[in-house]
Amino acid sequence: MLKPSLILLSLVTLCSCATKPDNVRPLDDSYTISQRYDGYKDKYAGIEWPVTEFMAGQKVYFDQRYEKIGTRELRIDTFLPPPNINKHKAILLVHGGAWRSGSKSHFYNLANRMAQKGYVVFIPEYRLSPEIGYPAGLFDINNAIVWAKSHAAEFDFDKNELAIGGASSGGQMAALIAYTYDTDLFKEAGQDTKVSALIDLDGVLDFTTPLALKYENAAKSKSVAAKWLGGSMEQVPNKWHEASATTHLGKNSPPTLIISSGIERFTAGKEEVFQTLNSLKIRNDYYEFKDTPHDIWLFEPYLGKIADKIDGFLSAETAK
Repeated sequence: MLKPSLILLSLVTLCSCATKPDNVRPLDDSYTISQRYDGYKDKYAGIEWPVTEFMAGQKVYFDQRYEKIGTRELRIDTFLPPPNINKHKAILLVHGGAWRSGSKSHFYNLANRMAQKGYVVFIPEYRLSPEIGYPAGLFDINNAIVWAKSHAAEFDFDKNELAIGGASSGGQMAALIAYTYDTDLFKEAGQDTKVSALIDLDGVLDFTTPLALKYENAAKSKSVAAKWLGGSMEQVPNKWHEASATTHLGKNSPPTLIISSGIERFTAGKEEVFQTLNSLKIRNDYYEFKDTPHDIWLFEPYLGKIADKIDGFLSAETAK
């Protein structure tokens, strides 16, 4: 006769196998706003948890499906401005999290601020490295751009006035998307993924610089960038080069705003970006905070200033 403990174990195993869904995927939820706030609150004087308040007439659409890959749904959130201040422009924001974690919800506060300045704001989820590596997430983001443009009439914006922005690893991905729209490198042939501008918040622009390699390749194949790219710089140098936005700079590159926390490693490669864009007479700008944490887009008093800088850059481009 089986012992009661063995019977119980067998039942638990049977139930867990019978009820396990077929779309379970690995998840890294180690990067959270609360975790970062706890680490920053005693280090940075004046840092505050932002509060989201909505204006009359604002609408938000949460978790609409923009792509389905097998049983895997990819979802997007859309923040709409009040009708009376709609600038008929949009921005798609790519969240950060070292290519392995993070959430679109991390951009809710910035999205709300931008919506209150008159922009339609899209925040897509995308597949991260624990689920699948490079370049799958880039294909996801381009599909999100296509989806957003297909809803331009519904959400009342000009599809030719869709900018892309991102923070940290999301900034790196946004820059790569922005500078490769005129190729089929990270999208299906023929897709319209052109963006009107790039906003890079502390996102690495060149993985191959000594500054970037010092950090992004420090643990070799165990580095977070290596886990996304499929190997260290020494193992897959072509991927590290291909995934560097500077590799793809050219006459079709969009106007670019880089916002830095002041921690140089996170904008490695910016000098080449500015030099190339200036030589091509493509508008660009740079703003640097001082003595701030890396995650400046998550907290006040930085969040409001970031929204102002983005609005100023995109508005100036329209007036040009």
